[in-house]
Amino acid sequence: MSERGPLSADSPVDLSLVLPCYNSAHFLAESVASVDRALRRSGLRYELVFVDDGSRDGTADLIERLVQGRDDCLFLRHGCNTGRGRAVMDGMRLARGRAIGFTDVDLATPAHYVPLLAQEIFEGADVATALRVYMLTLPIVHRWLLSRGYNRLVRGCLGQTFLDSETGCKFFSREALQPLLSETENSGWFWDTEIMVRAACRGYRIVELPTAFVRRPELGSTVHLLRDTFDYFVRLLRFRSTVKCLRQAHELRTAAAPSEEPVQSAIAVVDAVSDGGA
Repeated sequence: MSERGPLSADSPVDLSLVLPCYNSAHFLAESVASVDRALRRSGLRYELVFVDDGSRDGTADLIERLVQGRDDCLFLRHGCNTGRGRAVMDGMRLARGRAIGFTDVDLATPAHYVPLLAQEIFEGADVATALRVYMLTLPIVHRWLLSRGYNRLVRGCLGQTFLDSETGCKFFSREALQPLLSETENSGWFWDTEIMVRAACRGYRIVELPTAFVRRPELGSTVHLLRDTFDYFVRLLRFRSTVKCLRQAHELRTAAAPSEEPVQSAIAVVDAVSDGGA
């Protein structure tokens, strides 16, 4: 494919890629260069949306230098650490693309998968995610076991069929994403589970593309395995009643189509039940 041309403020954007950053100064420039190479080769007209989530290591200053002179980049800076979900959603709200996604900036899902996932959206998927295929080494066996265990819990507790809710590389069509941004509540790591479950309960077409998962232990992690695993489990149990309401709302929307008035009633039912259970 040919490389894309310059992106002006009024240019149509094929893909908006959100890059949520937290204390990433020691590897961010390398990751951005990899993303740029992959997307330029794809021929897509793209923009990068950087969100610094209260970094304390000079990440924000580095982003300022990386975006200087580029008209295909946006930069949002949080004054304090707000959480993964909030950082990603705030970036997505600024996005202009037909396809909108994010990837973790450590590129555990390598950059060359980004245009492939975007293509799934252009071909009709509502949601396209990286299905992580682990290259097992001793330092990451525990993460693989926890990931498999957690995704089994998601399928068992919440009745879902997708295989990997926690992947750090997710893409959405613009139309599918808008209601999810207004409905999804969690601002932390559980955001990944919540937005995937809400997408599934809306009947969205979800494509999971097998991708290599290349964990680089030297980069560190902001995940605290024992604490976060317990927190996830508690949130899963609490989320079950919401999922039941979401399924009922989807059934009502489906039965009411193409009439719009019953759809609004269905949404109101979910809101009322959710408020009552809070």
